[in-house]
Amino acid sequence: MDEDSWHLVGQVRLRALHDAPQTFGAALEREERFTEAHWRMRLRATPTWLAIDDDGVAWGMISLIQEPGSPVDDRHVVSLWVAPEARRRGVAWALLDTIRGVAVSDGARTISLWLQDGNTAAGDLVVRAGFSRTGVRQHVPRDRRLVEERYELVLDAADPSKMS
Repeated sequence: MDEDSWHLVGQVRLRALHDAPQTFGAALEREERFTEAHWRMRLRATPTWLAIDDDGVAWGMISLIQEPGSPVDDRHVVSLWVAPEARRRGVAWALLDTIRGVAVSDGARTISLWLQDGNTAAGDLVVRAGFSRTGVRQHVPRDRRLVEERYELVLDAADPSKMS
């Protein structure tokens, strides 16, 4: 999405934070105060894609960055969310396919993400999508009571539609 889509992206992001506030590394109250300038800046810094149906309804989102401190050929998922009423309908798969293609075309070798302990539905999804547990664990920076694990997907540059 380009920054002119700031309003729609903001709506979806706030809906995600309302739905699963413990899952994202952000505070709902803070992001509810974002202005147009904040959302535009976020879209310039954090590439984001939405799953939008033919009627213009956004059912999910995913964001991908080059995480500071990670290898230059790794791309990192910083948010993946699907509306509860659209789950188990392929929306997350479509979003993951989108970023996989983007990462391969960008020369990435891997895609990584952090997943909180107890988020079994997301864990099942990413493992089925080809991600592997790395065993690297850390406390969630905003809430040290929570623990997360890093997952990684090795990309096949010869075939962007194939997960390794």
